[in-house]
Amino acid sequence: MTDRPDLTALLGSRICHDLISPIGAIGNGVELLIMDGASRGPEMALIAESVANANARIRFFRIGFGASSPDQRIGRPEVLGILADLTRGGRLAIDWSGPADLPRREVKVAFLLLMCLETALAYGGQVTVERNDNRWQLTGRAPKMRIDPDLWEVLSNPAASFALTPAQVHFALLPEELAKQGRKLTVEIREGEIRLAF
Repeated sequence: MTDRPDLTALLGSRICHDLISPIGAIGNGVELLIMDGASRGPEMALIAESVANANARIRFFRIGFGASSPDQRIGRPEVLGILADLTRGGRLAIDWSGPADLPRREVKVAFLLLMCLETALAYGGQVTVERNDNRWQLTGRAPKMRIDPDLWEVLSNPAASFALTPAQVHFALLPEELAKQGRKLTVEIREGEIRLAF
């Protein structure tokens, strides 16, 4: 008997695949208008910034929510490019270090964890991501954090009941993805800091 396909991941891949081309085309159109001198006002700058942000989010979601096979790889430059575009002008800074070539499935888990940290660091902060000897550690630091203990319990306790919102779906997807990869997550939450390792 074959494993059931991961319909959630396939749906994520499909949505991202179908949106990335038109968003890219809008971005190219805006660039052409700016180069042509048609409009250089704040309206065009706002459109260009919004398109760039949407493009970065779609690329990030494609890895975090999309399908990935055990043999797929992703390069560090692509990851850094996505994160740079995602955090440009924002309140969250991400410092990513690790090998030049990574299994895409592991990066998927790291991106889902980044979304969890982004939820907690809603007012801004600093995140470091490290991978050494097949072990990942993500650390989020901020003077002010928004932590809901019941929400974070979802990551370590499959029986935890919490009414998740669409903005928190990554908390539900993480335990499933970790189980598929045979990995365990450790979570340490203290004053001004969250440490996640898998």
